[in-house]
Amino acid sequence: MTEQAHILVVDDDTRLRQLLRKYLSDNGYLVSTAGDAGEAREQLAAMAFDLIVLDVMMPGESGLELTRALRTDNAVPILLLTAMGETADRITGLETGADDYLVKPFEPRELLLRISSVLRRTTREVPAEPPICRFGRFSFNRARGELLADGTLVHLTSAEAALLALLTEASGEALSREDLAEKTGNGANPRAIDVQVTRLRKKIEDDPRLPRYLQTVRGRGYVLWTDA
Repeated sequence: MTEQAHILVVDDDTRLRQLLRKYLSDNGYLVSTAGDAGEAREQLAAMAFDLIVLDVMMPGESGLELTRALRTDNAVPILLLTAMGETADRITGLETGADDYLVKPFEPRELLLRISSVLRRTTREVPAEPPICRFGRFSFNRARGELLADGTLVHLTSAEAALLALLTEASGEALSREDLAEKTGNGANPRAIDVQVTRLRKKIEDDPRLPRYLQTVRGRGYVLWTDA
């Protein structure tokens, strides 16, 4: 997987950018770099990437602003690098559409593990039977990670698709936040699952405050109700 994965590193710190390029290249990844959001947009317009490692604090358009903009039409996985270690700051990053985050300073080995985890979620192999799960006007293809609403494609991030795949596999069964976090690569932070659930509800529920399909089971976790 690493031989084929192409990573875009976006950071205004030239030294860190060069170090990450060498380290990731030495570990089998194809790496391109950009010094700011503008350069990143040019790179993204020219080629496809498997993952973006994106610094949050950049002059001009920040990493959070770029993530939010990309999520309108681009599902490329995004791993944020942030100097802000507070839980609220990290949750904000997830809410903008990022798939994971890593707080600076970090160990290079941890960055590799985070990248590997995100790429595994992106290329997750799921059972093909049944290939399509239906609930109301929605249909979800677990093998492809594609959600349709009345036949129209609904944009999902890789993290949202991975979560929905787990929930549809266990349709009608309550899954704990801890179990979902572990299986989607967020094992150390079940709170991230709450963020992903909130985002999914906005996409599949008529009223996210009164969910019909993706419901909370008090004391147990979350359950997705699908058509019989």
